[in-house]
Amino acid sequence: MPLFNAHYNLEKKSILLVIGIIIAGSVGGLVEIAPLFTIDQTVETTPDMRVYTPLELAGRNIYIREGCYACHSQMIRTLRDDVERYGPYSLAAESQYDHPMLWGSKRTGPDIARLGGKYSDDWHLAHLNNPRDVVPSSIMPAYPWLAQTSLDMSTLGADLATLQKLGVPYTDDMIANATRDARAQTLPDSDDATGVTDRYGEATNMRPFTGLPTVTEADAVIAYLQILGQMTQVPYDTEPVGN
Repeated sequence: MPLFNAHYNLEKKSILLVIGIIIAGSVGGLVEIAPLFTIDQTVETTPDMRVYTPLELAGRNIYIREGCYACHSQMIRTLRDDVERYGPYSLAAESQYDHPMLWGSKRTGPDIARLGGKYSDDWHLAHLNNPRDVVPSSIMPAYPWLAQTSLDMSTLGADLATLQKLGVPYTDDMIANATRDARAQTLPDSDDATGVTDRYGEATNMRPFTGLPTVTEADAVIAYLQILGQMTQVPYDTEPVGN
């Protein structure tokens, strides 16, 4: 076995063994890293992709804070059963503004990448307060305090500014009006509502998500859940093919 003999001899010479390990590791690293130099040419973008509004971003932060990502993935695979159950498979461009991404690999609960618009705001509020009220077999914990806690909007401008530095195309105008826009998104008849749609698009969900007199954490979470899968319409324009 000449090959095994060569390996045994290599193990006896530590310097050669180290060099061999470095070469092997370099080849693997090169295969993974080299494609990143052409990522701008290989990753497709969607023309209608938009950023999260301040209220939706606040809801996403609460979603992460409460650990919801541990049970719900946000990435529909190209497998046929995934597509038939959840909808069009996820595109990389849909996560381009996510920091961090929430693709996930564990599904104690269903994938929610296409959850937006599937249920009413009232359903989501009831589901957060006590999941068993709408899904009797659910093992999801209840989050009643979300509807009882006023949303802290004091850091939204800083949140948007940080994401801007990471490449998310938030404008200085969006950052300056973050707190006002978060409140106005739940008040579609207010004077500030027009500014929200001007900055984030006419498709922005403008309504009192919980109907409560103050903007709560539940408003933010529901606003976030209702936009999942709706940031771009490109996935719905192409018939997905499952494997």
